[in-house]
Amino acid sequence: MIEKTVQQLANMIQVHNDISSFQDQTVQGVSINSKSIQQGNLFIPLKGEKHDGHEFVEQAMRQGAGASLWQKDVPNPPTNLPILIVDDTLEALQQLARVYRDELSLKVVAVTGSNGKTTTKDILAEVLSVKYKVQKTSGNFNNHIGLPLTILGLQKDTEVAVLEMGMSNFGEIDFLTKMAKPDAAIITNIGDAHLQELGSREGIAKAKLEIVNGLKSGGLFVYPGDEPLIVSQLMHMDKPWKIRTFGKSAKNDYYPTKIEMSATGSLFTINQSDITFNLPILGEYNVLNSMAAMIVAREWGVSFSSINEGFSKIKLTQMRLEMIPGINGCQILNDAYNASPTSMKAVIDLVADLPGFDKKIVVLGDMLELGPQEQEFHKEVGRHIRPEKINYVYTYGKLGKHIAVGAKEKFDTNRCFSFTDKTALIEHLKPKLDKQTIVLVKASRGIRLEEVVEGIKM
Repeated sequence: MIEKTVQQLANMIQVHNDISSFQDQTVQGVSINSKSIQQGNLFIPLKGEKHDGHEFVEQAMRQGAGASLWQKDVPNPPTNLPILIVDDTLEALQQLARVYRDELSLKVVAVTGSNGKTTTKDILAEVLSVKYKVQKTSGNFNNHIGLPLTILGLQKDTEVAVLEMGMSNFGEIDFLTKMAKPDAAIITNIGDAHLQELGSREGIAKAKLEIVNGLKSGGLFVYPGDEPLIVSQLMHMDKPWKIRTFGKSAKNDYYPTKIEMSATGSLFTINQSDITFNLPILGEYNVLNSMAAMIVAREWGVSFSSINEGFSKIKLTQMRLEMIPGINGCQILNDAYNASPTSMKAVIDLVADLPGFDKKIVVLGDMLELGPQEQEFHKEVGRHIRPEKINYVYTYGKLGKHIAVGAKEKFDTNRCFSFTDKTALIEHLKPKLDKQTIVLVKASRGIRLEEVVEGIKM
């Protein structure tokens, strides 16, 4: 992580006050949360909608912070503490990250996509860790605040950083990739998330393709070759990088030749190797995500056998295809971290085709930020559910009820239930659970459907 004297910090950002009395003070690491301050941290108080971090500067210093930034337009900065006054604390955080990134001698992989970017990040970090010292984005620290925090947390001896980049509007990925300056960039897919802001899948593709704006010349760009929206937009762009594709079809550089699903993961082979790969993650779409990671790993000298070794060590971020023991011996597939029509249909298909269970139940909630067609998108998800494969459909929420409307076009009413109260849903669901049952739980993050998981897990 960043370790600097106050004077060195002042050389990285513009400071407006006299720091001579504490210029030799050393700070190590940064924090924006006074409750999680580590000894010697630089505290960066941010002004939010509900709270102003400047209110907690003195508390942060008492808890061991080595110094703190202070925004120029905030009155009454402490005069007895090591404070660096800057024009804007968020912009200072971002500038520190830019300068620190340039000081580091490492490779950076940037990962974005409508779905699968966090899983791909997790896979990539493990397969590269077989050969390199790797750090990755923690949780979903993938925005204009999280990314600079991640960069400033990189150790000086880290050899590869795997950085996730999220967005909800145009220009956001452009900002992040120009900060990270990746040596390789991956787009996992183009889905339906953020249609409300971006207007169309074409708009989503355009926004995701901003990731190449920071890609180093001669770097590696990896994308799903079966996605025509990326292919068509690339035709009109200068491409000073290596390009590799992955996907289902044989026109891609990497494609699967065989996939077998089990209750614990996926066995698959690809056109580039005779090895049978054992991926401990469910879903055909995650086989595709793993191929994107494999392309980068092979480009950087990791053998196929070492990649398979890396697969065995994968630890996914919580609430992403997380298999949890439930009451009465059932299994819960907790995928409640986020949802879009594309990802929801994919995981429903995964459960529908998963062997080893006699009873399959899906619990689905609202998908947010889908724009004016949101009700129809929910109905389409309901219509997508196959009654010959799924035994019961439960929905939660004001939009979730439209999933039930779509499902009832094929399902009997005694197999499809809609709720706006989680406790009532849980109590109705419990009697249907036994050791031959798998329950999928999925919705957008804001719906907090993991509360249903808590209600039915062991």
